[in-house]
Amino acid sequence: MESIKDKVAIIGMGCTKFGERWDAGLEDLAIEATYEAYEDAGIGPENIQAVWFGMCTAPVTGIGSLVPADSLKLHDIPITRVEDYCTTGHQALRAAVLSVASGAHDVVLALGVEKLKDTGFPGLGTGRGMSPVAEARRTSPGSFALIATRYFHQYGLSAEEGKRTIGKIAVKNHHNGSMNPKAHFRNEVTLDQVLKAPMIAWPLGLFDCCGNSDGAAAAIVVRAGLAKKYRNDPVYVKGLGYAYDSMLPHNRPGFSWTKFDSLVNSSHEAYRQAGITNPREELDIAVVHDCFSITELTIYENFGFSPFGHAKEDIDSGFFTLEGGLPVNSDGGLKCFGHPIGASGLRMTYEVYKQMQGKAQLPARQLKDVKLGLSHTFGGPPMISAVAIFGREKG
Repeated sequence: MESIKDKVAIIGMGCTKFGERWDAGLEDLAIEATYEAYEDAGIGPENIQAVWFGMCTAPVTGIGSLVPADSLKLHDIPITRVEDYCTTGHQALRAAVLSVASGAHDVVLALGVEKLKDTGFPGLGTGRGMSPVAEARRTSPGSFALIATRYFHQYGLSAEEGKRTIGKIAVKNHHNGSMNPKAHFRNEVTLDQVLKAPMIAWPLGLFDCCGNSDGAAAAIVVRAGLAKKYRNDPVYVKGLGYAYDSMLPHNRPGFSWTKFDSLVNSSHEAYRQAGITNPREELDIAVVHDCFSITELTIYENFGFSPFGHAKEDIDSGFFTLEGGLPVNSDGGLKCFGHPIGASGLRMTYEVYKQMQGKAQLPARQLKDVKLGLSHTFGGPPMISAVAIFGREKG
């Protein structure tokens, strides 16, 4: 099977400020993200040959593609809306990359936008379950709380040890997000605050859960051979991994709650394409799907960043902090940006892209010599995982 490695490059990206964007509609957010990407790439709308648009909560069926068509005035070109749970932003990027790699187009826009605050739902809304029978009464915090309790039991952590371990992830991400002007939540928190926060679904407290936000992000992708025509520091796509599991994997006999086939398989495919054999040592940054603090811990182990059952040791040593061996969620993650579903995968990629170019918003957040990075989303009950790997240089 052929690899996508070095066939496509990103030449421009944009990202709105995330948060309660009562000041902006879907169209405003799309314009904000896309025009930053245009300026970054040094091009205009006349250069775009196709659009892949990610959004989950279209107010009327079929209306989704009208957002880029009307607000961005991108007429007479193909515009395709995609929706795939929490991986929607990555799915838009993946489709854009594949369309360029196929030779169908030279310059393509991937755009993700979501206005969750306008839905009126507390929480994600989409996380309540799609089946009125199989998923009745299921909530996202409830599902991921079961992962946490099982993890504590399987690896012999007391309730206090477990809570402190995942709490340190929340503290780390809030520290990183406090330095990011585009994050929704920019407040540092202490471990004591995390442990004493109101309970959402035991053992997940308020600071273990990501917020509910509005936002948009965009990427402009071109054939790799054209990238240097637009800028001296493009970012190259090295690998794409995408994997589905059963719709309700936790109903399957033998499901462990700590190992997820979709996480393992999607990461392994992306590593294969990128030529990565030791992600813990070879990656310089990872921006992963921390919808809950336990999710990030689970990803460490399923992606091979830590051995199964040993993430606590790496968390305690600070391995995933800005100063550690593999910084994870250097921008604050979903924890501080929230999770406007269609935008998240592209927002995560925006962080990898900017870090590789040495253009993180504040010097204190800028990592040193970022050559290889990963962005990731994890969606559904959960059962679907998308991984993208990027590099600063070809080869």
